[in-house]
Amino acid sequence: MSKKLYRVRDGKWIAGVCGGIAKYFNIDPKFVRLLCAAFILAFGSGLLVYIVLAIFIPKVPKR
Repeated sequence: MSKKLYRVRDGKWIAGVCGGIAKYFNIDPKFVRLLCAAFILAFGSGLLVYIVLAIFIPKVPKR
């Protein structure tokens, strides 16, 4: 079974992108959120990337 990247529904802060990426790579969501915040503060383009990912990454299907 292949892994798929989804936005999370539970434990999300804004759109669930960082939680979904953390779940996909099996790491703590705190690290992904810190990295995302660093890119937003340092480069500003991190916000644009986050918005694009929030649009194109689907939510986890309801069960």
